Amino acid sequence: MTSSALQKMSEAEYLRTEELSPFKREFVDGFVYALHGEDTPNAQAGAVSRHGLIATNVLAALHRPALRQGCKVYASDMRVRIQTGGTRYYYPDVVLTCEDMADGARYASSPCLIVEVLSQTTQVLDRGQKLSDYTALPSLRGYLMVDTATRAARLYTRQGEGWGEQYVEDTGVLRLPCVDVALTLDDVYEGTSL
Repeated sequence: MTSSALQKMSEAEYLRTEELSPFKREFVDGFVYALHGEDTPNAQAGAVSRHGLIATNVLAALHRPALRQGCKVYASDMRVRIQTGGTRYYYPDVVLTCEDMADGARYASSPCLIVEVLSQTTQVLDRGQKLSDYTALPSLRGYLMVDTATRAARLYTRQGEGWGEQYVEDTGVLRLPCVDVALTLDDVYEGTSL
């Protein structure tokens, strides 16, 4: 991301204008950048079908188990608010939260599980800054990153005061926290060419 894609804005202004914006924008410590849009050179041009299908497959695997446990799972339109050393709003691909949220809520502040489907343009941010920001959330018990170039996924899970890491490839299985779901890579990549 270059400075030309950044826009300085207060948190209140960001929240007020985000619903009117023609494209999604993330907020990082007073700077706003677009995730989609023609006039933003570093914005994502939109997800490819594989990315969307992977996110949908993960969402589908989590939906019913989450509801049974009084939790909810949201697709990429639910922001996560992070307030650790600054204020940030991100749009993860999938968010599972057990917090009490009104039907009109525009962001989650206590997610239990966050999923990012990696892409060429976002993987450095997802593996770096967002990993650091997400794992700083006291409520978070898991952060899953799913690759789109190969059949592989990495799951970080809270273990006491630290984080454990599990990496699987090909036909591996991950046990997702919060709703205790066994997620196979066959489930994750169903319908894709991977």
